Amino acid sequence: MAKKAKGDGGSDSAKSRFVVNPTSKFSVLDIAGTSQPAVAGAKSSASAASAKGPAPAADSTIGAPPFDPSNLVKSELSLQERFDLCRSVAEECIQEDELMRLLEFKDHPIVYDGFEPSGRMHIAQGVMRALNVNKLTKAGCHFKFWVADWFAQLNNKMGGDLAKIQVVGKYMIEIWKAVGMDMRNVQFLWASEEINRSPAEYWGRVMEIARLSTVARIQRCCTIMGRSETEEMSSAQVFYPCMQCADVFYLKADICQLGLDQRKVNMLAREYCDQTRPKIKHKPVILSHHMLAGLKEGQIKMSKSDPDSAIFMEDTPEDLARKVKKAYCPPGIVDANPVLDYCKNILFGYFGQITIAYKDGDQVYTTYEALEADYVSGKLHPSDLKPAATASLNKILQPVRDHFSSGEPAKLLALVKKYKITK
Repeated sequence: MAKKAKGDGGSDSAKSRFVVNPTSKFSVLDIAGTSQPAVAGAKSSASAASAKGPAPAADSTIGAPPFDPSNLVKSELSLQERFDLCRSVAEECIQEDELMRLLEFKDHPIVYDGFEPSGRMHIAQGVMRALNVNKLTKAGCHFKFWVADWFAQLNNKMGGDLAKIQVVGKYMIEIWKAVGMDMRNVQFLWASEEINRSPAEYWGRVMEIARLSTVARIQRCCTIMGRSETEEMSSAQVFYPCMQCADVFYLKADICQLGLDQRKVNMLAREYCDQTRPKIKHKPVILSHHMLAGLKEGQIKMSKSDPDSAIFMEDTPEDLARKVKKAYCPPGIVDANPVLDYCKNILFGYFGQITIAYKDGDQVYTTYEALEADYVSGKLHPSDLKPAATASLNKILQPVRDHFSSGEPAKLLALVKKYKITK
């Protein structure tokens, strides 16, 4: 097991304002007299997917598959295997000892990730997210996707048009179905619907977080929206971090599994556990995944507003080949090399290997470390790496292209492509 970090303790006391969530020893405390209704539905269809290569989903019906909490699938892995699988999705874990303890006492920890429907989906959000979800659900986790439509409106995405934002949300769910996300333990919840189910509980939490946080602390969180701390923002955007922090508790999340760019608000949630009265002892574990680099030199992450900085999930083979060919990929240099980043976090994660066609014959690399060593030594040149990466990426994206080639998915994609991306 990875080296344990010192955990954060807390008070065991709980006064009448709070009650322990009965579904989890490690879930946060709930406000007494309130509850979040479960979303009922028929048994979800399951795609045969593994942590290493998601199998394309066969269901072509628009929208998320129905979810029934009674059908959650229990992991057959050992405790250590479950820990290792969960830990593998994150570049940073806060805290590892808390994660181990959580998995020891709960078969189905609740994992939360929220996403703004904000335009076409790039490969990090599409493939990396599917790989990570499949690992977590294989470990028995109950994954709650928070479709943050109201948040996208606050952040002025799609010009603040909620109807367009919700169309984009449906498109994003279709992407994950097509690329092979295992939906058996996955639940999609729309913020605009769920908040209205228990508004007193949700907005009471938001107001308390706002009351206990300084303006400076909230402004530091505004980078979660892709904004700088010094950038001029609307009042709604300043309110956004308080709402995102409240989401963690409203969804009864045991684990926050978002990108490193969301770290500040996840830490705000842990700080709030100490600030509220009574204190919340069991803080949410934070699993922050790697941010995939943009294709151009110096781009720390991909940008939807710059189409050539990212590979999108329904890019044509021609567009994909053009983007990879132009991508920054200096010979022998690993740092800030997006093509190697794609190989490590997408291709090896999906296939477990990559084949390079050298002049004297093909070589199959079964570990990223071996590939990187040959790249640094000069044996592997960008002119050899890029065609191999392009071929592998095409294999991943082809089921998505097929899914959106006809019928309702094709109409949905045509709508999304017409929308103007707004920052």
